[in-house]
Amino acid sequence: MDLAADEIGLPGPRRPSPGGRIVIVSASVGAGHDGAAGELAARLGASGYAVDRLDFLDLLPARLGKAVSDGYHRMLTYAPGLYQRIYAATERAGGSGPGARALLRSAERRTLRALPPDTRAVVSTYPGASQVLGALRRSGRLTVPAITYLTDFSVHPLWVAPGIDLHLAAHEIPAEQARACGATRALASGPVVNARFSPVGDVQRRLARIRFGLPPTAPLALLVAGSWGVGPVQQVATEIRDCGVAVPVVVCGRNEALAGRLRASGIEHAYGWVEDMPGLMHAADVLVQNAGGLTSLEAFAAGLPVASYGCIPGHGQTNSAALHDAGLATWIRDPADLKQILTDLLDGPLGERQRAAGLALFAADPDSGPVFAILRACGAGTAPAPVRPPGRRNRRGPRHLATTAVLATALWGTAVGTGIAATHSCVPVLQAIGLDHVTPAFPPNGHRHSRADGDR
Repeated sequence: MDLAADEIGLPGPRRPSPGGRIVIVSASVGAGHDGAAGELAARLGASGYAVDRLDFLDLLPARLGKAVSDGYHRMLTYAPGLYQRIYAATERAGGSGPGARALLRSAERRTLRALPPDTRAVVSTYPGASQVLGALRRSGRLTVPAITYLTDFSVHPLWVAPGIDLHLAAHEIPAEQARACGATRALASGPVVNARFSPVGDVQRRLARIRFGLPPTAPLALLVAGSWGVGPVQQVATEIRDCGVAVPVVVCGRNEALAGRLRASGIEHAYGWVEDMPGLMHAADVLVQNAGGLTSLEAFAAGLPVASYGCIPGHGQTNSAALHDAGLATWIRDPADLKQILTDLLDGPLGERQRAAGLALFAADPDSGPVFAILRACGAGTAPAPVRPPGRRNRRGPRHLATTAVLATALWGTAVGTGIAATHSCVPVLQAIGLDHVTPAFPPNGHRHSRADGDR
């Protein structure tokens, strides 16, 4: 017997929309995936379409979504070396191991149940959701286009799922990487950020500094570390302060403890979660980031030059490399270069070139942007095809769910704390998820990281 929607925490029946509905599947893992989903939803809604948003973590069974997010957070915080090795191994292998695949299969039925019958297209901003949607599309259970919007500037193979109709990228570099990973259609449709991220004049900059209590005339380097505040943030903030080029202004996301430590160490302008990020960017002169996600795109739209420094492992490094290759952000890999590069970004031709390149991302014809591409892919103006309801529940569901729970715990629970992560007890875990050739290592979380395929 099928479970009722409210019994599994999914939305109930919806009133059909005359124009059809677009469903966006994101994931509350950090803030970048949700941020892109929110902006896409706003623009699609303004185009006259009903939009539903789903959190992929809620579509995983047995409340495993929170375990996935918590495990990933702990891994980045306590065992970044292990995360680097898992990221590199799955990048070389072209995808995930059997444990992750089993977990994703367990979300297929719940994902299909969450889609209303008037759905025209489903858009994913999270690689796990893309894998599930691609499988549903290949099997014929999903009868409307499935589209992936790439929130990263570099493309890990997990982003590219067979069955996805269209991959949308902010720039030609990630679009080409998606094609290299097997995407049949990948378009450089441009980024999506809130319109409040825009260049401002001197008057608006002075007002923004007054609102935040910042120095009125000193050059300001805005240091961001994502919504979780991970990476060598205190070390980087101290180095920026000590080089004497700019005053560090640090945003620690939801890591209020980090903000407190920074203030105690003499970094005066340290914040936790900031609601008015456009205003803070208006006050700044340069952005320093460590992950290459949505905040970098927001800085480009605001006319800020961007430096990547103290990058987190995995996607933080590959995104920074791609941004560097695109001429959009300078990747500082040697602390000895910090002072000179910040100086060049603030007052030299390097900063002028990067500001121009960043703003050019947003100067494209609106008819070639991601919203236009989504509407064209879903056949705007035609009748929506009904979504096929899921079939009968497999009688082996309980056993499969138990197995999946074990595998999911193995995959995402490898770093529940430094005590476990710092031992070789995670080797059986890596064997269980198909990464038994990986040897855990836990180097200091400093500046000199290598890309998955070698430093460049």
